[in-house]
Amino acid sequence: MFERVLIPTDFSESSQKVLECVKELPGVKNVVLLHVISPGDPPHKIWDSGGRIDEASAKLHEQRKLLEGGGFDIKTRITTTEGDISSAIQRVADEQNSTLVVLGARGKGIIKSIFLGSVAKSVLRNGNTNLLLVRYAIFEDGRGPPVEKICSRKFSKILCPTDLSDTAEEAIAIAKCIPGIEEILLQHVVFSGETMDDVELLIQEANNRLDAIRESLENGGLGVNTHVSTGNPAEEIIALAKKEDVSLIAMSSHGKDWLKQLVVGSTTYEVARMGDRPVLVIRSGSECTK
Repeated sequence: MFERVLIPTDFSESSQKVLECVKELPGVKNVVLLHVISPGDPPHKIWDSGGRIDEASAKLHEQRKLLEGGGFDIKTRITTTEGDISSAIQRVADEQNSTLVVLGARGKGIIKSIFLGSVAKSVLRNGNTNLLLVRYAIFEDGRGPPVEKICSRKFSKILCPTDLSDTAEEAIAIAKCIPGIEEILLQHVVFSGETMDDVELLIQEANNRLDAIRESLENGGLGVNTHVSTGNPAEEIIALAKKEDVSLIAMSSHGKDWLKQLVVGSTTYEVARMGDRPVLVIRSGSECTK
């Protein structure tokens, strides 16, 4: 499904860790390593574009070595932009017909464990290519699951939150096509209801819908479990991911209720910002291929 992967890199430790994991992604055939040179680079480099390109080329060559031996067709690409780096990333993704962008979501600042990098945040909110976000904190401070689980079994046990919209169910149908999945957890969070009776009705309706989805997935030979809870969607998703020790959270990019907030990155941004698992954002219009 993710045959053509674009990996933007800023040559940080987080981007190198991401490269070490990409070799374990199932079905990858083509990889493009991208570095974007922007006006945000250090001031002493602004007037030395040739030097910056030479330096970036050398670093790309070194990072390329981390992918060798994986059986990929590997390309390197350097592009410059006077504007937003995320727009340059999406432009190259479109040019390369990429089916997945992989980013290390590295935070900056005093409390970097609760921030995504600005580029990752912008790609999450504004991109239109499937996106895999890997929080650098997972590698850095040991808060999350073991690195071996993240890298070697990224798609073994995935959590698929759904607001029961058509687009969310389409995303689940796409997710089930990923090679190597052993178990899918379906989750719905009830976050509205004027009375307890309203809430109980919504819970029952959600259980019925998830049971129907589970049956369709189990017919394909997958192990499937369902979970319905109440509360804040992002908090409930993060809590279940930790409790069930999932290797990945896969979310639709659009929905009818809380997932529709992805237009401004709300729920998915909060999950990626506060959680300790990789987050796969499945964009509308993705195709299921094996």
